[in-house]
Amino acid sequence: MPQPVIAAVGSSPIGRTDLPGRDLFSLALAEAFDGLPAPAELVGALYAGNQSERYENQIMHGTLLAEWAGLRHVPAERVEGCAAAGALALRHAVKDVRNGEHDAVLACGVEKMTAGGTAGATESLAAAFDRAIEQRSGVTAPSQYALLAQRYLHETDATERDLARIAVKNHRNGARNPRAQFGEEIDVDTVLESQPVAPPLKLFDCAPVGDGAAVVLVTSAETAADLGVPAVELAGTGAAANNIAVAERDMTHIEGARIAAERAYAEAGIEAADVDIAEVHDAFTVSEALLSEAVGFAPEGRGYQSHLPPAERDDGWTDVALSTSGGLKARGHPIGATGLLQAVEAYEQLTGVAADRPGGAGGPDGGPDAPETAFLLNEGGVADAVTVAHVLTAGPEVGR
Repeated sequence: MPQPVIAAVGSSPIGRTDLPGRDLFSLALAEAFDGLPAPAELVGALYAGNQSERYENQIMHGTLLAEWAGLRHVPAERVEGCAAAGALALRHAVKDVRNGEHDAVLACGVEKMTAGGTAGATESLAAAFDRAIEQRSGVTAPSQYALLAQRYLHETDATERDLARIAVKNHRNGARNPRAQFGEEIDVDTVLESQPVAPPLKLFDCAPVGDGAAVVLVTSAETAADLGVPAVELAGTGAAANNIAVAERDMTHIEGARIAAERAYAEAGIEAADVDIAEVHDAFTVSEALLSEAVGFAPEGRGYQSHLPPAERDDGWTDVALSTSGGLKARGHPIGATGLLQAVEAYEQLTGVAADRPGGAGGPDGGPDAPETAFLLNEGGVADAVTVAHVLTAGPEVGR
């Protein structure tokens, strides 16, 4: 079977913008294909991650983005999985290339979250909750994750200050990432003194609302070699869907994430300890703690130590560098694009573009060697209603 690789990536600026989603996509596409043949000369299919049609009153994103990419008569589909939409688009692209259906597939994601204001974003995100059990009670995304945070603080030694340190670490990483929505560092007091949103979560515990688009070109290794571009291997992928209602599951053991990660690890032939850098879905600070445990990086009850350098973490932790892009918290979280923005970070880390960022050989937390293995975890709904994991490697056959 052909080996899928990422051959090019691009993103729009992330944050508040007057541009519509299609123009954000065009910016990401132009960056990804800079120096390459036009998409119509390469791409055989397109998958578009998009969380909600409510923001711009627009469905048919597969057809829309294919049109704007200059593609005609190719299979083009919108993929929906709330905040996991981007990673699902990438997973579909990987399968198409691996199965030999196409030599090159475009995985893209876009969201224009600011179009409906705060109320519109809140309503759109609430559509991911169970209608009968949760939506009618008026719960919001922060209030759902606050339940997880309250339970986590109750069951472990973690404190609100520990969660704040995760935000501080991710803003520090974001300050070194030119793609990040927030490019300034913060301190613990800034987090703890910020406005309460849903106790114990405060404003700086929560990822921002923002607009953005991302594009990832998935090709066979042979096609990437013909193009003469740096490529990284998509060595493993996994996915799992848990039940949709938070009330129906264990709030501190994110089982779906564990299963998705194990499937990706098995397909790639690695273990959690082999991962050098990881982008996990830190929509809220407690998410990074919980997911670090679920995917095998941290021992149970110690995921909140993700902000510490590896040498200072408790026994049982791996040496992984987490959320090197700044994560959803600082890089930004334009929902449908988020899973692909994770892939953009991994590509830049594994090809040496991000060498001066945490995790890179030249970065403040980096080792003597460039990272060789990256892990991505993108979740949709609350915690693990749907979870998608990918393992990327920089092998010598596709390398730098």
